[in-house]
Amino acid sequence: MRTWLERIVRAAGAAAVAAAFAAPAYAVDLTFYYPVAVGGPVTKIVDGLAADFEKENPEIKLKPVYAGSYQDTITKALTAAKGGDAPHMAVILSTDMYTLIDEGLVVPFDELVKTAEERAWMGSFYPGFMKNSQTGGKTWGIPFQRSTVVMYWNKELFKEAGLDPEKPPATWNELVEMGRKLTQRDASGNVATWGVQVPSSGFPYWLFQGFTTQNGVELMNAAGTQTYYDKPEVIQALQFWVDLSTKHKIHPPGVVEWGTTPKDFFERKAAIIWTTTGNLTNIRNNAKFPFGVAMLPAGKQRGTPTGGGNWYVFKKSTAEERAAALKFIGWVTAPQRAAQWAIATGYIATSPAAWETAEMKKYLADFTAPTVARDQLQYAVAELSTHDNQRVTKALNDGLQAALTGAKTADAAMKDAQREADRILRPYR
Repeated sequence: MRTWLERIVRAAGAAAVAAAFAAPAYAVDLTFYYPVAVGGPVTKIVDGLAADFEKENPEIKLKPVYAGSYQDTITKALTAAKGGDAPHMAVILSTDMYTLIDEGLVVPFDELVKTAEERAWMGSFYPGFMKNSQTGGKTWGIPFQRSTVVMYWNKELFKEAGLDPEKPPATWNELVEMGRKLTQRDASGNVATWGVQVPSSGFPYWLFQGFTTQNGVELMNAAGTQTYYDKPEVIQALQFWVDLSTKHKIHPPGVVEWGTTPKDFFERKAAIIWTTTGNLTNIRNNAKFPFGVAMLPAGKQRGTPTGGGNWYVFKKSTAEERAAALKFIGWVTAPQRAAQWAIATGYIATSPAAWETAEMKKYLADFTAPTVARDQLQYAVAELSTHDNQRVTKALNDGLQAALTGAKTADAAMKDAQREADRILRPYR
């Protein structure tokens, strides 16, 4: 049975989707915060979307505010809200849902939608993305800038190493075996090309969730009140990450920078990298060699966390402003727009209907890489998200970096991180 969005987009395109959201008959000025966390011309794309929406809806004026990283965006939103100057809406990490709720800053979409069509729209997104968008029986965020971790590989380097350029590693063992063949050293023994590179700054917990999910364990409970950092399977996953460098010597030592990892890939300093699917367009535009995109390799199983940002509507707004915000969010997440956004950025189009649009089908006809992240959703878990999420995540990040730099063993690092998380989360249990 087709969703109402699929029926509408087939019948009349995205304009009909926008029409399903009641248009305010008054002038409304809306400010929204937007993070710029990955490479590529994201600000130009968002500016273009805002301009297109205003042309179709002249009664609503939009002011995008580019707030920096995801961490910068949540910090600025919290600060602005406490000062009485909160934005009307924002794209903030899906994992910050509990923080926004605990601070009393956002309204659930259940209170904003009025019609059966609008309620159906809330149910039209991939279930994997809703794991970080709903709690307590309510929908607090609408998926938009969403992703998974994927693996990119340089086909030229595979060929030079005597490997099949069309066959990336499918398991941890293959990652190690291929990584040894791909790691290149000069006459002095210095590494010119690493076999594999997984960034550990910026979002170390997120990349780590790839390893833990593949080892058959999750990092937290669904209520966001308990973490499992010290489980044996978690410690084993961290030890494998550490071993890539210290034991197998196919991975850079210490902390690997999130922001420079795509550049290292372009410059052939890394043959395989793990990063967000949101870097797909950036890599496609800048890699001067054939490359592939694959699901992350399996340990006990395949696995990745979902990631990225959701739309939230802030509480300190009028009924008219909330209606206008809902109209814009409905418009920008409609199938045709979601397809355009995915094509322009590399993020995953967040609803099945978006993949059925003519524009997306045309795009995929000669470039199938975007389907990898979509198909990987069947193995995905919710990104690490708890109450007081910033501090609980920092406890894990600090432990990961301590282990990766050799300051602590994997066992000690994760047990210390769990003790700190327990201390922070105790009031919420």
